Amino acid sequence: MVLRRLFFRWLFPAAFVLPLWLFVGWIVFSGGSGWALLWLIVAVPAVFVSQLLLTLLIRARASVRESRAVSWRDLGGLGLWHVVIFALGLFDSRVFFPLLVLSVVGALVLFWSSLAQVWNEARGAVTVLHATDGTAYIPPAPERPQPRVEGDVIVVSETRRPD
Repeated sequence: MVLRRLFFRWLFPAAFVLPLWLFVGWIVFSGGSGWALLWLIVAVPAVFVSQLLLTLLIRARASVRESRAVSWRDLGGLGLWHVVIFALGLFDSRVFFPLLVLSVVGALVLFWSSLAQVWNEARGAVTVLHATDGTAYIPPAPERPQPRVEGDVIVVSETRRPD
């Protein structure tokens, strides 16, 4: 639970740290070719927007807000995606293109996974019953008992004064 809560706190800072890492990695690891610069101009905003969107989708779930911890699926998926983005910032020409493809595919998978989790938590559980003749119906919601008021009840009625 501690790891999931730490990752919950990491989501918003990651939207700023990961794109910054790509820029710093480009400077430090001599990714200074023209194609790398073009890629960097596209990748930095894309990583920022996708991480921010994923963060908002994850935090939209009631279970995440309640426990202040991400799910294990979020932790595994986003953790792996962040490692791939970190590895991209090293600008190793031997694995750059496969990591780039993996990061794009990973972002799309995480987006759909987050949407599926939001959808599953947001939809209400509806029970459909069937009558003996096969007709389906939704049973009425049970009435909640009114709280019993103990003690005296004072009713103050308001009267209008004639003007």
